[in-house]
Amino acid sequence: MKVLVTGAAGFIGSHASERLADLGHEVVAIDNFSNYYDISLKRLNADALAEKGILVRDIDLRFDDLSEEITEDLSHIFHFAAQPGISAASSFKDYKSNNVEATQRLLDAVEVLDKKPFFVNIATSSIYGLVATLTEDQAPLPASWYGVTKLAAEQLVLAYSRRNLLQSCSLRLYSVYGPRERPDKLYTRLIDCGLNNKPFPLYEGSSEHLRSFTYVQDIIDGVVSVIGKESVCNGEIFNLGTEEENTTAHGIATVEEILQKKIAIDHKPARPGDQSRTKANIDKARKLLGYNPQTRLKDGLEAQVTWFKNTF
Repeated sequence: MKVLVTGAAGFIGSHASERLADLGHEVVAIDNFSNYYDISLKRLNADALAEKGILVRDIDLRFDDLSEEITEDLSHIFHFAAQPGISAASSFKDYKSNNVEATQRLLDAVEVLDKKPFFVNIATSSIYGLVATLTEDQAPLPASWYGVTKLAAEQLVLAYSRRNLLQSCSLRLYSVYGPRERPDKLYTRLIDCGLNNKPFPLYEGSSEHLRSFTYVQDIIDGVVSVIGKESVCNGEIFNLGTEEENTTAHGIATVEEILQKKIAIDHKPARPGDQSRTKANIDKARKLLGYNPQTRLKDGLEAQVTWFKNTF
């Protein structure tokens, strides 16, 4: 089958593109190579995909012509492209443009096709708000621009399913880590600080935050499990993550154990909109998708440390 992956040069999108190709699918990969973080890191991901025969095309969903990429021979769209995370450097306009308007433009391109691909929207536990422990049918309470705009994007996609304009589902991901994790995220930054003797910025109160830290390949297991289960998934939302909870403090200690060195801490004021707890309730995904994440935190972090040492 021929599938489209948006945000294919990013952390999770690049892994999804590789897995889909390994499963025998033809992957159409696009990314706008935004400067949210160092573009050279996205280029490295794109180079890794090129070695597997996947060319990442430089396409911005908000502005560029999508007619060559959105075609009737696509079986699925996996929509990873987004303005990620919680950043004081990003305005509400950035989140609205990249998360809502880009998604709407992608949907517009799909809507005109006679034969429409199944649309897999990639969402986030930030939709739930400051405490993300809910089931998929409980009301979300987003507390950040990221969470608000990702919820809006999700509902745009599902609205098309409700109107029978296409078939779709949305996957809410929990605290993903592993090789290629963005440099602004917890573990890549921790590893960098530990190996390069830099202080790690720790936001007030965050050491006791609880997280469902989920290894990227376990996430990809869930993403690709939608293929072949489209009738079950249509119009549905699924949580994807591990049920295992760990504090940020435990994560820091685990990286220190792997590196066999102490990491200096630079204490920072609390960050508005940051989640105090995420715990993935995956009962629905386990029942309908056969989803069963297995990777323990230390094992995943050892793989991430190896990747970092080999990359930088």
